Amino acid sequence: MAGVAIMRLELDAAGLRRAASRERDAGASRRMLALALVLEGRPRGEAARLSGMDRQTLRDWVHRYNEAGLAGLRDRRAGNGARPRLSAAQAAEVAEWVRRGPDPKVDGVLRWRRADLARAIAARFGVVLAERSVGAMLARLGFRRLCVRPRHPGHDAAARASFQRDFAALVTAALPAEARGRPLEVWWQDEARVGQQGTLTRVWAERGSRPAAPKDCRYSWAYLFGAVCPARGVAAGLVLPAANQRAMSLHLAEISRQVTPGAHAVVVMDGAGWHQRGPDLKVPANVTPLLLPPYAPELNPVENVWAFLRSNKLSNRVFDSYDAIVDACCDAWNWLADQPERITAIASRAYAQVKF
Repeated sequence: MAGVAIMRLELDAAGLRRAASRERDAGASRRMLALALVLEGRPRGEAARLSGMDRQTLRDWVHRYNEAGLAGLRDRRAGNGARPRLSAAQAAEVAEWVRRGPDPKVDGVLRWRRADLARAIAARFGVVLAERSVGAMLARLGFRRLCVRPRHPGHDAAARASFQRDFAALVTAALPAEARGRPLEVWWQDEARVGQQGTLTRVWAERGSRPAAPKDCRYSWAYLFGAVCPARGVAAGLVLPAANQRAMSLHLAEISRQVTPGAHAVVVMDGAGWHQRGPDLKVPANVTPLLLPPYAPELNPVENVWAFLRSNKLSNRVFDSYDAIVDACCDAWNWLADQPERITAIASRAYAQVKF
């Protein structure tokens, strides 16, 4: 293949090298160096290879340089593209539909699909969009297809918002008189049942396949009681055969031993029966329980800890015995406890990072 001569003479090889050293566009700088090699007498194939391109590509860049100089060696930026079919206000309205979810009685669907949104957009705005265009618009608006989490019908959004807004006041009100003025630690507590009827988690597999994972059908299980203090990156856990007030007393005692000497811990937990005061619940002097609003597990970051442990340590496996379950729970919890930065990253909540 015959080469194309470099016709522009305003820059020699040294000038091209100086221009390349000042160029912010890495691709353009590489092309300038390729042309400098050609002007220095290197064979075109060698100059192309040393510059990470083939000879035909180098030939094309020589054409561009001859036509437009250094500017021709820079990548051509795409234009603004086609004008969006929906205005900003219309797109914002669609985003609100997605956040709110469909009304089965009005919209006739239980969840939004791209096809459903395309029909709703056509009916509301008179704009016909392909499903692919709807998906691209949703991506631009910041939406992704995500797995949902269960929510109890008794969930109270106002109570959830109030708990977050008034968290510092709730903690202060819960403290006994003897704890006031002492350093305060915020702990989060929950339990997870781990057993032979375990959970399955996502794995990498070829597109279109249905990978298999082991799943037991027996009924032995244990309870992993876990608590974390995000500010310190500390964890306190126990594996117990039952979830009741006696077991909870043991876990509170374990949390108490992990609290910094001289400090007081507020342990935030849900309203399970064994979390509430009763004849068998023993609360250490340096611990104060604080109950979450009903049906609001999303407020408890230990739920995210369980998801992390199940995804990495406790899923896709079969336990031969109760002892095997206990060993797996202990291994998983100790693995987490050895990662204080991970605990802080998973369990920190902005509304709870206040000074008391």
